[in-house]
Amino acid sequence: MTLVGGAALLGLGFLIGCFGTLIGAGGGFLLVPLLLLGYHFSPPTAVGTSLALVFLNAASGSVAYLRQRRVDLGLGWKFAAATVPGAIGGAYLTRTLSSSVFSLVFGVVLLIIAGLLFWGKTATPSRRATLRRVVDTAGESHTYHVDAWKGVLVSFVVGLMSSVLGIGGGIIHVPFLIVVLGLPVHVATATSHFVLSISAFVGAATFLGLGHVNLMTTALMGAGILVGAQVGARVSLKAGATTIRIILAAALSLVGIRMILHAVQMMR
Repeated sequence: MTLVGGAALLGLGFLIGCFGTLIGAGGGFLLVPLLLLGYHFSPPTAVGTSLALVFLNAASGSVAYLRQRRVDLGLGWKFAAATVPGAIGGAYLTRTLSSSVFSLVFGVVLLIIAGLLFWGKTATPSRRATLRRVVDTAGESHTYHVDAWKGVLVSFVVGLMSSVLGIGGGIIHVPFLIVVLGLPVHVATATSHFVLSISAFVGAATFLGLGHVNLMTTALMGAGILVGAQVGARVSLKAGATTIRIILAAALSLVGIRMILHAVQMMR
C-alpha cells in the first residue's frame, strides 16, 4: 500500500461516511461497486469489507443521531432484532452467487428502490397503527402512525439482502420506512442508521469469520468514515426532507445503472 493509495482510501472513506450518514444508508451501496470495480475485490470480499465499513459508519452516525434525539428507539430495537437472522443467513448465501448475477441483482434492486423514492408517495397506515412522537434537540416534533409489525417482517428481509448485497440494508430500509411505514424523512434516516449499526455488525462478524474482510482497506477507509459520518449527521440538520429524498433516489439510479451495465458486459 503506497502513501498515495492510503490517502485515497482515507479520502474516499470520509466522503462515503458523510454522504451515507446524510441519507441514512450507511454508504454500502457506494462501497460495493467501488471495491468490485475500482479495487477488483471478489464479491464475497467486497461484501464483507463493505459491511465492516458500513458498521463503522452506522455506529459513528448513530452516536450523532442519538445526541440529536432523532432515533425512534422503540421501533429501532424491534427492527434491529429482526435483521439479525437474515444478516447471518445472507453471508452464507453470497458465496454461491457469480459476479455477473451479483452485479445484475444489485443494480435492479437499486433501481426499484429509486423508483419508489422518485414516486414520492407513502402508504396509508391501518387503523391498528400506533401513534408515535419524536421530539429532537432542536425542539421539532415529529408525529406519525406506524404499523410496527410490517417493519419487523421487512427488517428480516432487509437483513438478508444487506448481507447478500453488502449494502448494510440502510439503502433499502430508509425508503421502506418513508414509503411504507410513513416515518418522517429525518426520523427514518436516523432510526435506520441505528438499526444498520446492529445488523451490519452481525453481518461483518460473520464474513470476518469466513475470511472475507480485507483488514487493511477496512482500517484506512474506516478512519475516514468515522469522521465523515459525524459531518454528515450535522449536514442533515440543515437539509430538507425533499432534498434528502431526491439525492438518495438520484444516487441509487446512477449506481444501479452502472452495476447493470457491468453485469451485461461480464455476460458477453
